[in-house]
Amino acid sequence: MNPSSSQSPRPRASLHTLGCRLNQSETHALREKLTEAGYEIVPFGQEAELGIINTCTVTAQADSKCRQTIRNFVKRNPEAYTAVVGCYSQMGAKEVADISGVDLIVGNQDKLGVLDYIGDRTKNELPVIVREKIDKRDFTMNFAGERPFNQRANLKVQDGCDFVCSFCIIPFARGRARSRDLADLLREVDSQVSRGVRELVLTGVNIGTYANSGLDVLGLVDALDQVDGLDRIRISSIEPTTVPWQLFERMADPDHTLLPYLHLPLQSGSDRILKEMRRRYDRTEWADFVQRAAEAVPDIFVGTDVMVGFPGETEEDFQDTCQLLLDNPVAWAHVFTYSERDGTLAARRDDHVPMTERHRRSARLRALAERLRHRWHSEHLGREMRVLFEDPREGIAPGLTDNYVRVVVPMDNPLSVRNRLGRVRLQRVSADFVEGELVEVLG
Repeated sequence: MNPSSSQSPRPRASLHTLGCRLNQSETHALREKLTEAGYEIVPFGQEAELGIINTCTVTAQADSKCRQTIRNFVKRNPEAYTAVVGCYSQMGAKEVADISGVDLIVGNQDKLGVLDYIGDRTKNELPVIVREKIDKRDFTMNFAGERPFNQRANLKVQDGCDFVCSFCIIPFARGRARSRDLADLLREVDSQVSRGVRELVLTGVNIGTYANSGLDVLGLVDALDQVDGLDRIRISSIEPTTVPWQLFERMADPDHTLLPYLHLPLQSGSDRILKEMRRRYDRTEWADFVQRAAEAVPDIFVGTDVMVGFPGETEEDFQDTCQLLLDNPVAWAHVFTYSERDGTLAARRDDHVPMTERHRRSARLRALAERLRHRWHSEHLGREMRVLFEDPREGIAPGLTDNYVRVVVPMDNPLSVRNRLGRVRLQRVSADFVEGELVEVLG
């Protein structure tokens, strides 16, 4: 099929996101730009004239998944113009260029301007690589969306990181810490709310370092709280040493839009490993912080990230991590298996944990994470809680409570509560959600 001979009145574009919420937010911005440029957006995997794949490089497994996704798209759409953007394009451009059928590779500095490099979608004999040095200055995104959108939306407020943990490639892939211009950010918020968005999830690499127009992260949260029509604000993840205590006052205030949700990376429960990771806290400081949050904010959700198999990690170090999670009010743990990243300090070490042992420990910790989630869900049974309902499915209405309990409500007409708030009585724990009964629709 010649790309210019599509039966569709508009060229079709297909997008795919790998990785974090920050990538999801950027892909959404790209989708809006494509729509403005006259493209019809089709689900990834369907026939398209243009494919854009927004990539991740946080682990070797992420790199492999990126390559597999690119090859699958090219196989299904051999004549489509294929653009690969994002973190893997920034760090692994050569590997991406070796994949047959790729036309364009764009790093993080220019990925939101990828359309400027695509032109008329004429395929290239060799891929064009655009991988500029990442700007250190604060940024704008010039978001301009027109299509209806509702429920939760990711809002990019920050990018990059200056902490440079010994295992992490992200400061090299995304550059130094920088913040989004406040006026540009608020313009997007107004646009999202006018299109039906009721909850915004703040995303970034190191959100707690936000600083623009005289506001820090606390000032940003308060500025968003003043936006008419916005019901809920959730911070996706925040480093322990960057959280101002006043955030807990906002979370505990029922009249504030900031939700009682805290995702606080731990990485390891061993002080020795934390020091070698170049983290900025020890296990006692992290635990004290979690306990203080739980005391200040009733029903707060506390999630975390944990890395397994960092070089030199012993069985005792691993047990310290497991015990620290069990001893604290943690509702969920996202488990990462350590992966060597060229260019990081940890990759140069000669005491790497065997991969079989990394996988064994990861499996044990994921089982523990499931126990934590079951414990968290069980604590809420019999209670009535506020839920924002998401995309309905046949016979059920799924949604999230303010403190991140995933709820499913069986009902005959789930469309009637789509993107609405309701009060739900939580009744039964089932797999990774809680089944509930709708008590009333709140609005």
